[in-house]
Amino acid sequence: RSVSVQEVDLCSGVTRLLEKRKEIKDVDGVLKTQRQEFALKREALRQRREELKKKEENLKDSLLKFDKFLKENDAKRARGEKKAVSERVMLREREKELEMLHSRVAALLLKEEKLRVKVERLSVYSDFLHTVQKMATKFEDVGQLVARFETLMSTREHLLRRQREAERQRESDSSELRRYISEQNSILLQYNNTLSQLQTELDNVLSHTLAQESTWTHVQETTPKETHLLSQVKVVTFNLYHITGGAAGGDEVIDVDDTVGQLERIRLFLEDRAELLTHLRSDRSSRSSGLSDGE
Repeated sequence: RSVSVQEVDLCSGVTRLLEKRKEIKDVDGVLKTQRQEFALKREALRQRREELKKKEENLKDSLLKFDKFLKENDAKRARGEKKAVSERVMLREREKELEMLHSRVAALLLKEEKLRVKVERLSVYSDFLHTVQKMATKFEDVGQLVARFETLMSTREHLLRRQREAERQRESDSSELRRYISEQNSILLQYNNTLSQLQTELDNVLSHTLAQESTWTHVQETTPKETHLLSQVKVVTFNLYHITGGAAGGDEVIDVDDTVGQLERIRLFLEDRAELLTHLRSDRSSRSSGLSDGE
């Protein structure tokens, strides 16, 4: 009976050992399975980490590209806005230019209409010129007739200017001569008055002197007066000689003391101007008669 208990205990121990071994084997199997699963999960995690790393790098690259795209887009938008502003300014300038052109066109159309009306109004003169040209056989066309008329008008204006200049010069010379003569007459009158007073005083003082002495005194007083008058005549003559041109035109210069020669030159100048005025009046009368006949 004692052996049986030991055998039973041994069998129980063996059974427990086998069970423990089985449990250990089962645990080892589970552990092995868990290790395999862990290895698989770790590999999966590694792959997942690599994928996430790649995705992160791709995302960073995408973010950089997107940031670059945004910057380029902002730059394009800024350029577009600047271009739009420039185009709006240019458009306003074009609109102003267009308004100016419309105004100019309207002004030109108005001017054209005025010119057309003027041409229609002046067409009667054109018809008249053609009629005159046909009647006057020496003119081949209206242009020659108009050119001849313009030449005659220019000559007429030139002669009228010369006449007006000559008249102004004559009036100026006459006025200057009258002024000078008036001044000299005033001076002469003043001298005469002074001389008369002096003469009266002299007569009162010398009333009781001898007749010959009185005559001699009178001669002495009269001689300076005549000399003074002669000097005045010479001065007036010399001034008139210079006013009329002096030695202009290549004439020989007359001596300052040659009063007779100066008077002769003045006479010739006045005769020449009188002849010129007569000629101009005659020519103007002839042209006036010609124009009256032509009308």
